[in-house]
Amino acid sequence: MYLCITGFLPDNFEDSSLKYELDIKPELESKVMEILGWESLEAEADGELPLNDQQTRQIASAIKESLPDNLDLFIGVVA
Repeated sequence: MYLCITGFLPDNFEDSSLKYELDIKPELESKVMEILGWESLEAEADGELPLNDQQTRQIASAIKESLPDNLDLFIGVVA
C-alpha cells in the first residue's frame, strides 16, 4: 500500500478527468501521515480525502515537491 495524491479541476468545470497524480515515496509516508493525523495506512484505506490549503502546503514542504494550487487535491491509500 502507498499514498497517492490526485488532482481534479474544481467542481465548476465540466471536465472531471484526472489532471494530476503523485505517488508519495515510501520514505516520506510517515511525514505525510503525521500532517494528516493518520496512524497507519491500513486505517485510512477507505477512499480519498480532500486536502485543504494548509495540508497541501505542509505536504509539499515535507516531500520537497510543488503541488498544483489550481486543482482540487485529494489523498488516498492505494493497494
